[in-house]
Amino acid sequence: MFEEKRVPDRQVRAAQTETTVRVYQACSPAVADAALDKQTFADLDGTVWLDPSFRLAAYHSGNGSKPGHERVLAVDLTRDGFEWAFSHEGPVLIQWDAERDLDHTALNFQAVRLGLTGEALDRYAGGWITAITDVTPVIRDIAGLLATDQLHKAVKLVPHEPPYPLG
Repeated sequence: MFEEKRVPDRQVRAAQTETTVRVYQACSPAVADAALDKQTFADLDGTVWLDPSFRLAAYHSGNGSKPGHERVLAVDLTRDGFEWAFSHEGPVLIQWDAERDLDHTALNFQAVRLGLTGEALDRYAGGWITAITDVTPVIRDIAGLLATDQLHKAVKLVPHEPPYPLG
């Protein structure tokens, strides 16, 4: 008998290694430049939203075109920090949004966004970050390829993001 393999309604997908998990943070050019220089973020307040999904980050930033979100940074976090975020609602807001394809069309399952506040922001900037990389050029390259009907090339630029095994 045929059984359909189905993507769960909610799924955490992220580029990952044995020790790190990658999330994306959209920010202004000034914040991005300072973060890349120091390899951390200074003076964070309010809520900082992180997307483990590259495609969701591209969507929320408008491919790096929304005011205040012109740059998208890949932030590699310790696995311990990432796991802490999922187990501490309050200083961490967990939001489920429709995952997006490369054209930003909603897909039939949800991807997670993490909103860090208070203690979570302190932990994020103070110890979870292992590396910060600017991926804005990649996001803009993908948008340019899609605008010229080169989906086959755009797909090759998207990072591999397998499901993350939350405990």
